[in-house]
Amino acid sequence: MKKLIILALLFCTGLSRVNAQQDFKKIDAWLEKNAAAMGGRVILMVYHDGKIVYTHSVNKMNMRQKIAGRLMAKRQGQTPDMDDYTPSSRQPIASCSKWLSAALVMTFVDEGKIKLNDTVGKFLPALSKSGKGKITIGQCLSHQTGIKAPPLKDDLEDMRNVSTMDGAIQNIAELPMEGEPGKVFHYSNVGLQIAGAVIEKIAGKNFQTLFAERIAKPLNMKNTDYGTNKVPLPAGSGISTPEDYLNFLVMILNKGLFNGKRILSEASIAQMQINRVTGDVKVAYSPVEASGFGYGYGEWTMGNGAVTSPGLFGSFPWVDYNKGYAAFMMTYYIKSDGRNQRYKELKALVDGMIN
Repeated sequence: MKKLIILALLFCTGLSRVNAQQDFKKIDAWLEKNAAAMGGRVILMVYHDGKIVYTHSVNKMNMRQKIAGRLMAKRQGQTPDMDDYTPSSRQPIASCSKWLSAALVMTFVDEGKIKLNDTVGKFLPALSKSGKGKITIGQCLSHQTGIKAPPLKDDLEDMRNVSTMDGAIQNIAELPMEGEPGKVFHYSNVGLQIAGAVIEKIAGKNFQTLFAERIAKPLNMKNTDYGTNKVPLPAGSGISTPEDYLNFLVMILNKGLFNGKRILSEASIAQMQINRVTGDVKVAYSPVEASGFGYGYGEWTMGNGAVTSPGLFGSFPWVDYNKGYAAFMMTYYIKSDGRNQRYKELKALVDGMIN
């Protein structure tokens, strides 16, 4: 009887491993199939149960994609890198930066140096002079400042022409309002730029230094920063690697802990994940790739215990609390058609892989 039980256990273990391998192969096949539509290169890393359980890359860029990639990089002020993707490949991550920046701001909340209901005018007089001083820190993190942001192309051009954070805030002070703060959701760079300026004033240090000290160093994100421009864009100028960003996601998954060290409080993690785009909030602008998602502080809420912060170049980080895993897919392309569906398809496949 004992031998039969042992054989049965071995059979079940072997069967589960076979099923897991089949699931891995499904993800491999999905990446192979979709790589061409995502710039020709893609890498996916998945973390579960204390370790990385999956890493796979597809590198099949054609000449046209390489040219497009080089042009995009130059427009971003970056050195073009068309090498095959690996876990240490470093690329601009666009709006994936928002999650990192919001977490940085929340470290100040944890320390009691700011409150989410603090108004920004007490730190940035230029906003008070323009009638925007009553916007709160929380509204900055949730894209509910009520400020009418310019189109992204114009906004980026304006940022290239400023040399100080004060100059960036002055530009924001001159923008029109499109509604009452807290009542309009407009996904843009504005709110996090304001929040970034506030923490600079409080700490007496620049944004890059604060990020390095409070997020990058304790999370061992050795190859992550906000670029070389004089004024960083907290909402979009981040540059990272799959392995670095996954460290951040592990901290989010573990509710603020990384390698036994607390980076954020559980309360801050919870605040970041409350959907604030409620029925009484008008949506002035939301990207199509986030269709059907809610929004908290620096991150989208996908429902069923999952959160994310995808970027303009297609990279897709997410954490699933119900399944207990974190994943990061890096890509580098602009065309957003079909992204929302691809994100959902990929997540469903990874969900199926996690037992």
